[in-house]
Amino acid sequence: MPAAPTQKPVTDSDGSPADRIPRLSLMMGWWSLVSAMFYLYIAGLVASTVGFTDTVIGLLLTIAVFGLVNRALAGYAIDTGFGVERFSQLLFGKVGSVLATLVFAATALYYGVFEGSIIAATLEAYTRDSLGWSINVWYFIVVAYATPLVFGGVRNWLDKLNGLLLPLYAAGLVAAVVVAAVSGEPAGWTGSGAQDGVPFASGGPGWLMAFGIYMGVWILMMYTVDFAQLGRPQDRRFHTTVTFGWVFYAVTFLINGLVGIFLSHALRSFVGSTVSEGGVAVALTHVMGIWAVLLVFVSQTRINTANYFLASSNLEILGRMVFRLRLPRVVWVLVGSAIIFLIMLTNVFSYILTALNWQGVLVTGWVAIALTHVTLDRFQGIDPAQAETRTTRMVSLPGVVGWGAGSLVGLVVLETGPAWATTWGPILTAVCACGVYATLRAVTGAKGSPLPQTDAVTTTA
Repeated sequence: MPAAPTQKPVTDSDGSPADRIPRLSLMMGWWSLVSAMFYLYIAGLVASTVGFTDTVIGLLLTIAVFGLVNRALAGYAIDTGFGVERFSQLLFGKVGSVLATLVFAATALYYGVFEGSIIAATLEAYTRDSLGWSINVWYFIVVAYATPLVFGGVRNWLDKLNGLLLPLYAAGLVAAVVVAAVSGEPAGWTGSGAQDGVPFASGGPGWLMAFGIYMGVWILMMYTVDFAQLGRPQDRRFHTTVTFGWVFYAVTFLINGLVGIFLSHALRSFVGSTVSEGGVAVALTHVMGIWAVLLVFVSQTRINTANYFLASSNLEILGRMVFRLRLPRVVWVLVGSAIIFLIMLTNVFSYILTALNWQGVLVTGWVAIALTHVTLDRFQGIDPAQAETRTTRMVSLPGVVGWGAGSLVGLVVLETGPAWATTWGPILTAVCACGVYATLRAVTGAKGSPLPQTDAVTTTA
């Protein structure tokens, strides 16, 4: 079958594609992810399980792996202009791309619920004696103010909002550390948690368990692809190193992680025996008052702009692909916000972690196959820009079988619940998906099959 014709992209005066945005605007939009309270609490939780030293080793290994993987994926997205939906068509065919977009949209929605619930819980705790409003009222307020922030997408003013809030978040984090050091019990924070790591029967060394836990947030790699497609080719090196590379993850994981471990230990009389995301945020209100509320508000507003943007963007793609609906972006933002609010009204913390674990398995398989594809293309000398000329199929066998096999292994390990599941489940998923995809690609000679460019489904940045 002859190659599908491609259209010459419209370019700006500097020669870059017209749908790309300046590097600092893209960086500020993406770095909204730095400030999630999740990164504070998860490090504290891991340290309480495997100890400080093993947690730091696991964090350093995580930063290295995230930096390398996202360097490859971000570079590929910049080179091709592919987001998750287009990249998934290449890997899995039209059918698989629908599933990938659905998983991505659902995960972004759940994270929007999770992070928004932290703001609501903090506001409810701070105003309980003065206002006494139900948590559901605060859920509505949180969704109502967050929704308009993403109407314009990244290129209009979302980057400016997050650029303004970033120094406020940094200042608030420093203040939280100082106040916790003065008002809390900071002594011995580097020796908190398990002293001898985790025994081998529970999954191997503690640092490996820490690394396995952080594999649960590989969704950030799908986030990377959707953001990086907006990057200009001349900014490729900056984006793959700073915006989406190891610099970003050093700040996001290591700096936030160390602060989280310190706060969890220093404020342990408020946090309680079990570290939780909401517990850390509410504990800060006890020692910082309104300033803690402002810190949580700033941090969670920044992260939720990304969650709401990506949720609405992928809902828009699903609407076009599945239902042939072409509605304004604002409609999909409202649809996403409505879904987030309805999920908030349920007992979200009772099941959301299970849902995210399942989605985490699917995401890990997707990332493993995407990385394998990019690596094999580079090894075989295939130009990413030529991806558009490949033939169209409903299903790409290597991708679908590889993703299915890796996900099945991960879900079986997850649901059978052995002691080593947290450590080895994500690792086995990635290894299996990678191995099956590479083997079938070599046997079948298939290299992927996106839709032609003229049929591409795009969304508003």
